[in-house]
Amino acid sequence: MSDTIAEMRLPTQELREDIPFFTKTLKMRMDMIYPADNPSVAVFSGHGLRLRIEKGAPERPGTIRILTADPDGFADGQRLLTAPNGTRIEIEARYPPLVLPETQHSFVVRRLADEAPWIIGRAGMHYRDLVPTRLGGSIIASHIRIPEGGPVPDMVHFHKVGFQLIFCILGWVDVIYEDQGDAIRLHPGDCVIQPPEIRHRVLEASDDLQVIEIGVPAEHLTEIDHEMTLPTAQYSPDREWDGQKFVCNRATDADWQLFRLPGFSCRDTTIAANTGGVANVQVVRRGEGVSPWAAHDADILFTFVMGGQVILEGEGRDPIALSAGDAYVIPPDLQTRLSEPSEDLELLEVALPGHFNTHLG
Repeated sequence: MSDTIAEMRLPTQELREDIPFFTKTLKMRMDMIYPADNPSVAVFSGHGLRLRIEKGAPERPGTIRILTADPDGFADGQRLLTAPNGTRIEIEARYPPLVLPETQHSFVVRRLADEAPWIIGRAGMHYRDLVPTRLGGSIIASHIRIPEGGPVPDMVHFHKVGFQLIFCILGWVDVIYEDQGDAIRLHPGDCVIQPPEIRHRVLEASDDLQVIEIGVPAEHLTEIDHEMTLPTAQYSPDREWDGQKFVCNRATDADWQLFRLPGFSCRDTTIAANTGGVANVQVVRRGEGVSPWAAHDADILFTFVMGGQVILEGEGRDPIALSAGDAYVIPPDLQTRLSEPSEDLELLEVALPGHFNTHLG
């Protein structure tokens, strides 16, 4: 047992009124009260919290958030309460359902030459936003880099997401995953999907590591798991998280085939098959012939230019010359065409859902 303990102090004017509220309504335990003849201090503990309620304390009452698996049954269904000492109490669900916002469709082009700022985010990594509109909150697409390689100050964590992709485009990175054995090193062209709530940790990266990360929805929680140690003793490559299997797809194992658009070939990453059709991820290269005008009925169709050049033509829009580092989103039913692809063109296409229709001509 630790000899150190922390508590939060809250003020009160009349302690006798607070005792039944904190013990009966909030279901906390009273651990201490004094002085006996005219109590002015009481200490309560519960729900991972220790409170010192002190008469005449100088602090403001503040807010306590209680997260519970049964919010409707915790305080007779009340979600917002005020303690006799003025402290605000919010009752919320401990495990709220994942909400996927309705996609706000738009035609989006994000060019590297526009010099959008790099933002320092989690674990010191640099982020460049590839879809500033987030399509109404339905997706976040980030170009992430680590300029100076070495160990990454990361912790075992997980994300509450519907879908998440990591695609390496430059350098290498070592990542370790729950129930997937030892660390995995990703090289350019390699990718993984991180199923919902799979525990993982970034271990080490090369100089100038660059990856593309896709997350659905755009705003999702990242939680630290202080209990799990990786690698786990169990190896379970076929385990599913919310119907999705972990996927590590290697560029060296590529099986090139005809793409959905004539004039291009593609490499299927097997992600559609392993997510039950939640998403599809393909690497696209120039093929034979000229690609026609086409439209699709996917909810989200995101593309990142990994190499080479191509011209994106859109119905009623001026042609846009794209090169490595650029990204675009094509909304459903919009007629577009990719023209004049360079020999070294390479695209990363991410579609949600994984099965959708393409209409040519």
